[in-house]
Amino acid sequence: MDNNSNPQSVIATDVEIKGTIRSSGAVRIDGKLDGEMHCSGDAVIGKEAKIKGNLSVNSVSVEGAVNGNITAKDRIELKSTARVAGDIKAKRLTVEDGVTFVGRSEVNPSGQPISIPAEALPAAVEAEGDSPNEEEEAAAATVKSYGRR
Repeated sequence: MDNNSNPQSVIATDVEIKGTIRSSGAVRIDGKLDGEMHCSGDAVIGKEAKIKGNLSVNSVSVEGAVNGNITAKDRIELKSTARVAGDIKAKRLTVEDGVTFVGRSEVNPSGQPISIPAEALPAAVEAEGDSPNEEEEAAAATVKSYGRR
């Protein structure tokens, strides 16, 4: 009777959990979670889901609200209805038009640590062309930590 080789745990819209969820398989949350989730499988955060806590997953598709940091070993997918307040970190990131995201993101496909000295960023921006656009000038001014007069 094993028709589904990838079983998924479902937290329905009428369920509210306070505490930590740990799962070695896939999880779908449509209800509320006030706590952390550690999932070595993939996760889906449904449109009606409201999460207050950090997520640590293999991959995640977010359609609902997450108030906490999201760390994924592989991929984070933010659907158009997603509302995320927290930092995100993954190898791959997909963001649809309409997403609300307040936080920092770190996307690193190689998974290798990258260190770029602050002094190197303005030089790299200037090396790209003779007339950098306004965004590049703003980034360079921010890194140098002083503004133009």
